[in-house]
Amino acid sequence: MSRAPHTPVMLDEVLHALLPRDGGLYIDGTFGAGGYTRAIMGEAGCRVLGIDRDPTVRDCAHLLQSASGGRFAFAFGPFSLMEDVVAAAGSSGADGVVLDLGVSSMQIDEAERGFSFQQDGPLDMRMARSGPSAADAVNRLEADELATIFHVYGEERHARRIARAIVEVRAAEPITRTLALAELIARVMPGKPTRIHPATRVFQALRIFVNDELGELTRGLEAAERALRPAGRLVVVSFHSLEDRIVKAFLRARCGLEGAGSRHQPEQFPAHEPSFTLLTRKALTASDAEAQDNPRARSAKLRAAVRTSAPAWPRDGAVPSRLPDLSRLMEVRS
Repeated sequence: MSRAPHTPVMLDEVLHALLPRDGGLYIDGTFGAGGYTRAIMGEAGCRVLGIDRDPTVRDCAHLLQSASGGRFAFAFGPFSLMEDVVAAAGSSGADGVVLDLGVSSMQIDEAERGFSFQQDGPLDMRMARSGPSAADAVNRLEADELATIFHVYGEERHARRIARAIVEVRAAEPITRTLALAELIARVMPGKPTRIHPATRVFQALRIFVNDELGELTRGLEAAERALRPAGRLVVVSFHSLEDRIVKAFLRARCGLEGAGSRHQPEQFPAHEPSFTLLTRKALTASDAEAQDNPRARSAKLRAAVRTSAPAWPRDGAVPSRLPDLSRLMEVRS
């Protein structure tokens, strides 16, 4: 099989960590344009189950399915439901799971999706094209709720200043366009302009909030733990510190490394038998050549682990925070 025209980030490193084998079953939990899926099927005579909650990828998935000779199947939905996808495929488990987190370049380049502050479009940002939008959040949440979203999900130092400005502007007219919000943020941001656009962190925060990305990541990691067979491999590529911290903490805990102890503190043994072993102690990053060719690769971090035969740990699935729940946004919307 030929590779996708848009080569995904850290493809060689992903394949090296995943080690596709003949007869195996693999899950591409963030199908997108199918780059990882094509590469996996090109490496071995295996099957791949693609999952994506973005409805715009369906045509690409159906074309690949038609050309795959029965080796590829696609399911629409969040990757946290991968257990159901595996069961629907008639399998007892998967031999590998790969997740490429965050927003894709295809989504950013499509102005009408509302992900980019560099193009004018509706303030949407919904990956699944359903539920509350970024415009709903911006125009209906209280200033303190917006400030918390910007601070926690965007790590924005001027979150309160920006939130107050949004509430003041929307009192006269709703903020419904991406450039309108980006220009508002640029006007109220203190200090001299920098290389990073002043709206970067706020747009990231709104996107993460609207799509519940960190909650979905936590649930997805737990689902991968349950879906993987012993010796199955989990490979995750993340693009900002919030995602990477969740992946790192999950794998350290599941590998029994959280209570390693020191000479000042006795070792704390995990409450459950380790369900993973790390492939590398530190996250891998893209090569200098790839980072130069693809700006998105510059912030990429890859973490990978191998499933043990231990039972999956009890579900948690929640990301503790002071953030408003999406159901709160639905309440104010009605």
